[in-house]
Amino acid sequence: MALGPASVKNEGTKEFDFTARDFERVRSLIYRRAGIALADSKQEMVYSRLARRLRATGIRSFQQYLDQLESHADSPEWEAFTNALTTNLTAFFREAHHFPILAEHARKKGGPLTVWCSASSTGEEPYSIAITLCEAFNSLTPPVQIIATDIDTNVLNTAAHGVYPFERVEKLEPERLRKFFLKGRGEQEGLVRVRPELRQLITFKQLNLLEGGWPVQGPFDAIFCRNVMIYFDKPTQGKILSRFAPLMKPDALLFAGHSENFLYVSNAFKLRGKTVYELNQGGAPVRPANPGKLEKML
Repeated sequence: MALGPASVKNEGTKEFDFTARDFERVRSLIYRRAGIALADSKQEMVYSRLARRLRATGIRSFQQYLDQLESHADSPEWEAFTNALTTNLTAFFREAHHFPILAEHARKKGGPLTVWCSASSTGEEPYSIAITLCEAFNSLTPPVQIIATDIDTNVLNTAAHGVYPFERVEKLEPERLRKFFLKGRGEQEGLVRVRPELRQLITFKQLNLLEGGWPVQGPFDAIFCRNVMIYFDKPTQGKILSRFAPLMKPDALLFAGHSENFLYVSNAFKLRGKTVYELNQGGAPVRPANPGKLEKML
């Protein structure tokens, strides 16, 4: 794929040479590894994030760094490479209209419930799910199991600890803050920790949605896959959705991000409400994804 006029420019202030060929290699490697389709406009972001890896490893050129990655398929640097290029924008109760729908679904079904949060980032989303279900069952120990996964091991570590700057929760209702968070004191001033009851509802696991074997087992009552499909091209989206469907109970819900539309990717789902899907029972087989040109998404 030619870069054309958007080719990488090596300014005199850059610490490392970063050529158009280097950028194309990065795009190819992260697509094969994690399904992420990098747009031309992400050249500076790629340089900035991977330059940190060159400094950390003592390697003096992008070519040498990428050569070492490609020649050592089992190198731990692959994890750092993937973590560096993963975007983790999240917030508590982001896209808030989803959570009353989840609560209604939980009250209607009763327990036990299993929910998979497939792109948990630093934990705000699975903890929002846990709070919602505690409120739905009016209990800090509801009959609920939440599996929270992400490809990025760094953010999973943050999520498992459940400690955040107060600024991350200050917009929550005072009653939720009081009930579900512990305020730090002394050296922990300015921090909050989610209550241990919430953390006990969630199992955090590393998972790459492109890998052949997922370390999760259904059937699930709900799957959250929000604001992650936008980083994949349509063939990749189609493959992932086709693997979600068998893991869902017949009345399960699939929650998507505000800019994601699955109707043009798979026939396995139908729209129930705003960015909320359910299985298309008795519908046509899953539509084969268009194997054409990669879309520029990230």
